[in-house]
Amino acid sequence: MSRTVNEQRPAELTEAILEYLIQHGLADLSLRPLAKAIGSSPRVLLYYFGSKEKMVVTLLAELRERQRASWGQLRADTYAEVCRAIWKQMSTAESIEHFRLYFEAYGLALRRPLLYKDFLSATIDDWIDMVAEQLLTEGMKRLQARAFATVMLAGFRGFMLDLCTTGDRKRVNAGVNMWLESLDSMATQKSGGAR
Repeated sequence: MSRTVNEQRPAELTEAILEYLIQHGLADLSLRPLAKAIGSSPRVLLYYFGSKEKMVVTLLAELRERQRASWGQLRADTYAEVCRAIWKQMSTAESIEHFRLYFEAYGLALRRPLLYKDFLSATIDDWIDMVAEQLLTEGMKRLQARAFATVMLAGFRGFMLDLCTTGDRKRVNAGVNMWLESLDSMATQKSGGAR
């Protein structure tokens, strides 16, 4: 007699593993303690994800997609307003925990680029493409759109890394405000006045 496949199981595992990783990080990640903590087994985890490394990449991609879905719904009249709304979401206490996991994974991936090449590629290209796509529809040239998207991505990541490291919200927010003041003027210069 064959077992019935539980179609909800991958989603349930994803949620449980994400929660575990947010609490425990990646440095000492081992499948046996993870599986025990979430009420599963190493064999089941390998069945669904293939390997520990693929599991980590899959879960980080899930976090990234959740962010994109959330931020993709934001609307405003200027880039600074959109970025301010994104910063407000990404600098919450819950998001900070997600970003700590993300930065830990980023460091690991930089040390093992062949193993985590998909993560490294997606963590840059996905975001740059998403931002640049909107800029291209507004008349900005491709190279300029990608450069502007790079400024936005670097700004967010730099400020988030600082906030995760220091917890100095007042200073970091002041820096974010200065950065935001420059974004709209940069976009207007590059697009020849569009937006």
